[in-house]
Amino acid sequence: METIPIFDGHNDSVHKTREYLGPDARGIDFLAVNTEGHLDLPRARRGGMAGGFFAMWVPAEHPAEGDLTSDETSYSVRMAEPVNTKYAMRSVTRQMAALKALAARSDDQIRITTTADAIEQARSDGALAMLLHLEGAEAIGPELAELEALYADGLRSLGPVWSRPNVFGHGVPFAFPSSPDTGPGLTEPGRELVRACNRLGMMVDLSHLNERGFWDVATISTAPLVATHTCVHALCPSARNLTDRQLDAVRDSDGVVGLNLCVNDLRPDANRNADTGLDTVVRHFIYLIDRIGIDRVALGSDLDGATIPKAIGDASGLQRLMEALRESGFDEPSLHKIGFGNWMRVLRLTLK
Repeated sequence: METIPIFDGHNDSVHKTREYLGPDARGIDFLAVNTEGHLDLPRARRGGMAGGFFAMWVPAEHPAEGDLTSDETSYSVRMAEPVNTKYAMRSVTRQMAALKALAARSDDQIRITTTADAIEQARSDGALAMLLHLEGAEAIGPELAELEALYADGLRSLGPVWSRPNVFGHGVPFAFPSSPDTGPGLTEPGRELVRACNRLGMMVDLSHLNERGFWDVATISTAPLVATHTCVHALCPSARNLTDRQLDAVRDSDGVVGLNLCVNDLRPDANRNADTGLDTVVRHFIYLIDRIGIDRVALGSDLDGATIPKAIGDASGLQRLMEALRESGFDEPSLHKIGFGNWMRVLRLTLK
């Protein structure tokens, strides 16, 4: 069967690389095949991956212990503490430098890209395209001075919040069952951040934002609404997933939803069990397409940031997902849209 090219809406792989962890740490060589993690260049190529959003995320400055509460039918993770802006900027600067160093070492096998045209050219040339994404805007102060510098350095996508509060708004906690309506919406600096991203041509990701913040972005933004890695709340009532009303807003804005492969956001019981069949993933795809249309659904795998179905395993298994969709009745043009085309469409509408 034809290999479907894939542009992926989200991964957390920078945190596993030697360039980020340092020469004395046990980071992976991204250019070689690894048995750890989900993603490296050879496995990406085997899985038909042409590129994706490479996320930079700031770990907690003072990690907490014992923050998970769970039983057989529910779980809740205590909201992470806010992080200091200077600390966050140091972390993001290290991650951005690591990705650029990796691209420089790759002999043009990896490219940092800032436009849909550049992604298409990288694909044509056989290079892996990295679009730089900031998962939570803690590295940016309320006056937004850092935003312009990050844009000039190649950043083209950001989520105002991760699943913790910051100066811009409130993220959703990791909780099941839970509504995403978990707190107040965007602050005034958060509103200004959205406007500034629109002006620059930077994508605003809604994936970890709570529901009131989602509606604030929907009211303010002049760009299509995008959730790079999420699932369907009606099928799995995790706080991280989008409700039907939110999905309708994405549809009405001509945006896109990247479906997350995190099993506890896919399964109706939210069990973190890798033995989750691809029929569960397909069910979310079908629901999304029925709700918002074939042109607005893509993939946002969360590789190296989640437990994904064992049937996929890692990036090399992404074509098994395409085959499962094919066996469920998806035709080749639809698979090309889900794999690659829908991200290109919305990037062309958003980036400048």
